[in-house]
Parts: sequence; C-alpha cells; structure tokens
Amino acid sequence: MIKSMTGFGRYEITDEKRKFTVELKSVNHRYLDANIRIPKKFNVFESRIRSLLKEYMERGKVDVYISYEDYTTDQRTLIYNDKLAAEYLKYLRQMAEQFSLVDNICVSTLSRYPDVFVMEEQDVDEQELWGDLEQAIRGACDCFVDSRIKEGEHLKLDLVAKLDQILTYVDYIEERSPVIMQEYRTRLTEKMHEILEDRQVDEARILTEAAIYADKVCVDEEVVRLKSHITTMREELCAGGAVGRKLDFIAQEMNREANTILSKANNLELADIGINLKTDIEKVREQIQNIE
Repeated sequence: MIKSMTGFGRYEITDEKRKFTVELKSVNHRYLDANIRIPKKFNVFESRIRSLLKEYMERGKVDVYISYEDYTTDQRTLIYNDKLAAEYLKYLRQMAEQFSLVDNICVSTLSRYPDVFVMEEQDVDEQELWGDLEQAIRGACDCFVDSRIKEGEHLKLDLVAKLDQILTYVDYIEERSPVIMQEYRTRLTEKMHEILEDRQVDEARILTEAAIYADKVCVDEEVVRLKSHITTMREELCAGGAVGRKLDFIAQEMNREANTILSKANNLELADIGINLKTDIEKVREQIQNIE
C-alpha cells in the first residue's frame, strides 16, 4: 500500500499511577527527521523512542509530543536543607548588625528562601515507566500510520488518473507523428512542383529532405521510453511500500523524455500536446513529493 508523508496520530493511556498522551504529526521531508518533545525526566528514553519510530515510518518530518501526568503522592519527598538555612540565617544577622536593623527573622520567613525546602522525586521503576510509555507511543504510531495509508490511497488514485491522461497524450503523439511526416512530404512535393512548374521534380531529393526532416522530428524512442516509465510507475504504485524516491526518479525521466519530444515538435499541434504532456508530468512529480 502507498503511504502519504503527511499524517496525524494520538493515543492516551491512563492508570491509577500515571497518564501518558502521545501525539504525532508529519509533513514531507526527504528523510526521516523526528523532532521529539518530552518531559525532561524521559530524556533517557529518547534513543529508544527514535528506534521505535523507525519501525513505523521511513520518511517525513515528524513532530512527536509526549505529555505526562503523575497521580501518585508517594513519589515526592520534602527535603529540608538545614545547612543552607543556617547560611541564610548567618548572613541575615550579619546584615542586621552591619546596618543597625531590627533582627526580626522568624521561621516562616526563613523557610521561604530558595532551596531551604525542596521537593525531590524518588526513583521510579524505569522498566515499568518505559512499558507504559512504549504502549502509548505504539498506539499513537498505529493511528498515525492508518492516517498515512488513507491519504496514500487518495494519492494513488489521483496519480493513476494522471498517468491515464499522460498515456492518452503519448498515444496521440505516437499516432500523429507518421501522419505529420507524410503531410510534410506532401507539402514539400507540392512546393517543389510550384517552384519548378513544368520542370521535372527530383523525387530522390524530396525523399532525402523528407528523411532528414523525419530524423529530426522522430520521437519513436521517446514514446517507447515514456510508455515504459508509465508502466513501471503503475507497477510501483500497485506494489506499494516506501516507493516515493523511486517514483520521483521515474518522474524525472518522464520529464526528460517530454522535454525531448517538445524540442522536436516542429508542428503546432504536437507542440500543444507536448506542453500538456509536460504539464501533467509536473503535476505527477508534485504529488509524488507527498509519498513516503
């Protein structure tokens, strides 16, 4: 199946101890670029998270948001820093004596100074914490991949329709090219008769001129390659997987063949078709940029 590089996924897991919420969203990018925003206490898990993401995606700029709520009350301990409190008290009394101030220090005042009392989190079971976090991430990734697949199916249908239109142009060019060359030969013969009037027309010269013209405007090879590229692109779309880069390369080759056809189009009708052909191939290339 084809996956889009744009997607969104959200998953939440809650128990009596904690709550994890994970959100993922992505846009187009040449490679996989994961921007992970997590609470500081989970920095130790960042490498695991990156490895986990690679199981679900290969390309795209992915923003990962992880929020955490702790429902436990026994995970924090109040710490009294008596040495720091003594330092504060010493300097406050020194200030009072130095500037002849009233020494009105009380416990409630001293306790408000920074770091006299601090809340310290106790160690938690890292494996237990990772187990819950991993479950939340995998849940979000599943939703994320589903959204990419749905969008990918829409892209596939659109690309197939565009390839059908491109093939119509190619078939028309293939059908009209011999006719245009024959028309050129006829016009050349008529022009030669008009110029030479009753004198004998050199048929060999006409054949030579027609052959030179045909060689200049012949697009048989380009048509064959374009049809081959269209077939290959269809097969890749049906096979699915992370084919974005390969499809982009094929589209570049299709564009090159279209440019050659346009440069050889010594005919207004074929030039118009060639422009339409090139325009639709550019549309295909734009859409392919959205495919993983």
